[in-house]
Amino acid sequence: MKRQRDSSARLVLRSIYMLFMVTFSITLSVSLSFAQATQSISKSLHTWEVGPEISLIEYKEPDVMSEKGPMYGIDAAYTYRNNVMIKVAGRYSYGQVDYDSSGSGTMSNISDNLFEIRALGGYDFKFVSSFTITPFIGFGYRYLSDNTSGQVTSTGKKGYLRESNYYYSPIGIEAVNAFDNGWSAGVILEYDYFWKGMQKSYLSKAVAGLNDVSNNQNGGYGGRGSIFVKKQRGRMSYTLEPFIRYWNIDKSDVQSVTYNGSYIGVGAYEPKNQSTEIGVKFMVGF
Repeated sequence: MKRQRDSSARLVLRSIYMLFMVTFSITLSVSLSFAQATQSISKSLHTWEVGPEISLIEYKEPDVMSEKGPMYGIDAAYTYRNNVMIKVAGRYSYGQVDYDSSGSGTMSNISDNLFEIRALGGYDFKFVSSFTITPFIGFGYRYLSDNTSGQVTSTGKKGYLRESNYYYSPIGIEAVNAFDNGWSAGVILEYDYFWKGMQKSYLSKAVAGLNDVSNNQNGGYGGRGSIFVKKQRGRMSYTLEPFIRYWNIDKSDVQSVTYNGSYIGVGAYEPKNQSTEIGVKFMVGF
């Protein structure tokens, strides 16, 4: 089974790589044609970006368990900028993480899938011709699946699929300084106001007859930050951006666990948890 999982992981990563290369090739050719056909339109108004990212993610439930492993993904974004800034961005990443718990033992090669989409609005304030500060606010949705179905820990505990959904508002600031020859550098700092979360645990995947449980998460917060270096070459741009993303989520509500429809005197909840993701992305803009 491990050999099959490794083979599946390699296939997914190979597919992500091929998707990026195809996307890059298409966007490169389209952007060159677009630049020639739209010279009368301001180059600064509309920007499309796409590129890969790699990160290390760690999820912790204090005194309960932790998961840690690499993630590989692709990012895409559209930005309109004319003093007013409007941005829509999304990302998808996949990885395999390792589980460690003092009570349940260990488990390796757990498949994680992460999807996120965000819409932001802001305004550019130019303090000098080369320095711009842009406060922004928006709305975001983050989905993470952690799938241990069919796997067993070192102590014999059966795994199951867990799905996490976060709804939040990014509130932040971007500061950028432009240099000569198309170079610029900047920093982005952000606080994420947590509106609501929902955690779904498919317990029936571990024990037939158990109900699947949905827990509401009503408290928590997030934050993220990054620095970037950008090179502009005509219509095209190339950006290297190390980043950190963090979540701190409170304990959820408690839901009843049933077996074949009968309450068994057990309540299920999502413990207080933290998630930290550190990585780097490379974006090509046009």
